[in-house]
Amino acid sequence: MLGLLFWVVVGLALLLAVPSLIAPYTGGNPVIGAAVRVVGALFLFFGVFSTSYVHVPDGHLGQLFRVYGGGSLPEGKIVAVNGENGPQGRIYTPGFHLDLLVNVLYAVDTSQKEEDIPAGKVGILIAKDGVPLRAGQAFADPFPADFGYRMVDAEVFLKNGGQRGPQLNVLPPGKYRINHYLWNIDLRDAKEIPAGFVGVVKSNIWADIDFGTLQAKKPVNCEVIKRAEDPNSSVQRLAAPIVPVGCIGVWEKPLQPGKYYFNPDAFSVTEVDTRAQVWTYAGGYKRAAISLTVDSKGEIQQVRTEQDVPTAKENADRAIAVKMEGWDIPLELRAIAQVSPEDAPCVVAGVGTLKEVEDRVLTPSIRAITRDVAGGTYEVTEAKVDENGKPILDRDAKPVIVTVNRPTKALDLINQRPLIEGEIERRIRPEAEKSCVKIREVRLGEPAIPPELLVAVRREQLATQLAKAFIQEQAAQEKRVNSEKAKATADKQGDLVSSEIGVQRSVLNAQAARNEGQGERDKLTMIAEGQKQQKEVLGTDATVRLRQFELALDKVFGFADKHPQVLTTALANAQKFVPNIQVGASEGSGIGGLLTALLGQALSTNTTPAAITGPSSR
Repeated sequence: MLGLLFWVVVGLALLLAVPSLIAPYTGGNPVIGAAVRVVGALFLFFGVFSTSYVHVPDGHLGQLFRVYGGGSLPEGKIVAVNGENGPQGRIYTPGFHLDLLVNVLYAVDTSQKEEDIPAGKVGILIAKDGVPLRAGQAFADPFPADFGYRMVDAEVFLKNGGQRGPQLNVLPPGKYRINHYLWNIDLRDAKEIPAGFVGVVKSNIWADIDFGTLQAKKPVNCEVIKRAEDPNSSVQRLAAPIVPVGCIGVWEKPLQPGKYYFNPDAFSVTEVDTRAQVWTYAGGYKRAAISLTVDSKGEIQQVRTEQDVPTAKENADRAIAVKMEGWDIPLELRAIAQVSPEDAPCVVAGVGTLKEVEDRVLTPSIRAITRDVAGGTYEVTEAKVDENGKPILDRDAKPVIVTVNRPTKALDLINQRPLIEGEIERRIRPEAEKSCVKIREVRLGEPAIPPELLVAVRREQLATQLAKAFIQEQAAQEKRVNSEKAKATADKQGDLVSSEIGVQRSVLNAQAARNEGQGERDKLTMIAEGQKQQKEVLGTDATVRLRQFELALDKVFGFADKHPQVLTTALANAQKFVPNIQVGASEGSGIGGLLTALLGQALSTNTTPAAITGPSSR
């Protein structure tokens, strides 16, 4: 200002006063006077020009504050748009600007830089001036679609009904020329919803919505949406107040994966994982075991050990303790759950985050249902048995299958695991459905059954295996013996053939002996029958004597057959010892005496026989 006054005073002096003052000294030379006036005019021009331009460096902007020549701002106004004194709505962009006496009438600030919103951030706009918000209104109305981001210009904003306060519109990444007399900028993180998630929006405003993939006009009716219930289902879902998109409350439609720029004070977004969730209940107990070994004597030895099972950080909770047949058994369980994108608003409005659903709703339900199934009864399909425990068969000789409810046993956790898993899953699903969560699968881990329940079975199995091993070893030994025997047999094949022939000969001889014995027995039987008949005819005594004579005669002739020379010699000298004919009769001699006489007659007739070989007939 002082510089301008200096140049103006000097210029006016040179233009008006100095030519008349120097005229007496120049002899009234008009050229000199004209020259002085030109210099004065140049001084005036330089003084005015030096205060009538603004140079704004690149990346900066010029903000104006009017000091002179304007009226006062209306009450409540902060930024002038009609030439009033004070902060001005218009700004200078980078470059050279001519404006008459601008540096006299205004204080120009070129130190402000353009606003740079970096990637991944969003600029929250807060207007210091404008139309006041309506009663109950928390955020300014969105910028009119006809103006778009031209509303960031202070003059456009204030002349077109922009409201002071926090704005719904935000600045996405980029550079902006912001009049800081009107705007405050607050940098926030943009919202990025990753793949596999959806964003459930809780809105604090009632307005038109444009989130790119999610757009809606300002709704007329913002009543809570009533979910259509499945008439075939008895599940009653939790009350979840959901409203149309654009209303205040939890919107019925979620945001799909992507990056969104909005005012986080106006819209809060809860990410819901729509991928399959694995909730594991494991650890937090001691697992006992009994190891069986076989010593050198073949006796089974057992040793009991215990090991701590820790709870992993990623687990939903520790293992579920159930009581079965008086035993406390830690049961590990894994549940696979999933939230569909259309059910995500129901989860957020009804319970909260998926973690809250897990902790507050499903974990207590899973624990309670698992205890009920493991410690109670469950449906099992099995063969029907009689009072002796034997399966009852149908007409086709197949077991009759029935479905019964029976108490759960500890060993069922191993033998009937799929049935128990199915029963737990069947009961958990309706509880999860109440919170808009779907249970896809329930699986039991390896149960920590007390080893005392299993040791008897394991000992029996081990004993059976030992017995089988012994039998196999014995069979192998027998095979080795047979192999050696076969080898030895091959080496002694000749002797074996001879022995076999001898055996066959002895068998044949034994058979011949048996045949001879049988013939002798038949002979004796026939003789006995004949003697019986003789006895009936001759009497007992005569029959006995006759038999004695026959035996004696058999012996004599048998001896004669074996020793014919003795009989020949005897017959040759017989007349020296006995008479020629001897006939005698005495009481009781009978046929014996008759035979003796006949013998004597024979001897006398053949005094010199050539040979006697024996009787020709008896």
